[in-house]
Amino acid sequence: MAIIELSHLRESTGALLGVDPGTKTLGLAISDRTRLIATPLETIRREKFGLDAAHLFKVYDENNISGLIMGLPVNMDGSHGPRVQSVKDFCTNLLKLRDLPIFFWDERLSTMAVTRGMLEADMSRKKRKENVDKLAASYILQGVLDRLRS
Repeated sequence: MAIIELSHLRESTGALLGVDPGTKTLGLAISDRTRLIATPLETIRREKFGLDAAHLFKVYDENNISGLIMGLPVNMDGSHGPRVQSVKDFCTNLLKLRDLPIFFWDERLSTMAVTRGMLEADMSRKKRKENVDKLAASYILQGVLDRLRS
């Protein structure tokens, strides 16, 4: 497979895996098989690429995932900076190891929206830190799921 378009994603079926890629962590979320609801799954503490990829592939296989939704950290003005290139490089390297469909989704403001929600819920700083990445992945994935239904 490779980097795919929304139309291809609409043609496929099955659960999707949302990824909020950070420099230190990968937040993961999963959809149900009907693609209605995104649920936070886990946060992977990044180590070496090979270990990160192996963990991601393990989650992918164990949950019968049909595609990755990769958050793309676009700048507020819509431009693509070094973080976008880093995420694209990460995906290129994943595709060298395994053929799978990857869809990029603009993740601007996802972490901020999730953090705001946690603050409103009066969540402790420690709990926010533990949960922000997987919740951001869920926010990203839910955005795609909502778009697929529209």
